[in-house]
Amino acid sequence: MRLAVAATAPLGADVLERLAAVHDIEFLLTRPDRARGRGRKVGAPPAKEVALRLGIPVRQHQRLDESFSFDGVDTIVVAAYGALIPESLLDKAGWLNVHPSLLPRWRGAAPVERALMAGDSETGVTIHRTTAELDAGPIAAQRSLPIGPEDDAGVVYAQAGALAAELLEDVLGGNAELRPQPEEGATYAERLTAADRRLDWSRPPEELLNRIRALSPHIGARGEVDGRTLTVWRAAPARPDSPLVAGGLELVEVQPEGRRRMSAEEYLRGLRGSGE
Repeated sequence: MRLAVAATAPLGADVLERLAAVHDIEFLLTRPDRARGRGRKVGAPPAKEVALRLGIPVRQHQRLDESFSFDGVDTIVVAAYGALIPESLLDKAGWLNVHPSLLPRWRGAAPVERALMAGDSETGVTIHRTTAELDAGPIAAQRSLPIGPEDDAGVVYAQAGALAAELLEDVLGGNAELRPQPEEGATYAERLTAADRRLDWSRPPEELLNRIRALSPHIGARGEVDGRTLTVWRAAPARPDSPLVAGGLELVEVQPEGRRRMSAEEYLRGLRGSGE
């Protein structure tokens, strides 16, 4: 089997590295380099960084079309690639999608984040055949993952990457049969927007905590605390002695605008030191 990988984001980078440890990868298909971070410097996608380190050839396309060459590749594993595969290309190779949810729940762009925001107690990984309908192709393998009460998106994505590699070995080894996805229970994980980052302290503490967990450590939820905007990376139910509290939560790790992440104690020391 000649194998390629289509990946861009950190989950895809993780899957690429794990696959490359046991398979020869013909090439990585990834998205173009783009501006990232506060400095807006152009940088390579995480999957490209892994491919370059491992000596895997890289192909970057703004859009895929009929000119795309498969070069004899039999199967392309898609993992957090970030763009739709044109229907005209789907029958020219076996496209297998790695999706970090228990499909048909949370089809779409942000399944881990939406599962955490909804307070789900479990998620999982599904390997399915890529079809024209978003995340609706027949399932080749699926397994659940528990979501712990303190797990954030980073923890869930790391677990999903490891599980995806296990499932892919079974599927690529021919130890799986495709089965249609049920439509019953289908939900959609809409793409995250700026509004999803906003912390409304009038909402229930559990809902706020789920939002913070869903957006950490990669995006960050934001709220105003005593007139200052803070990005909140970690929080917990408030205690009587909690040093920094908002919305019934103890804010454990925060980031003031224009500054680095820090503990609540360090943030408060800075305020006292400045006389505020």
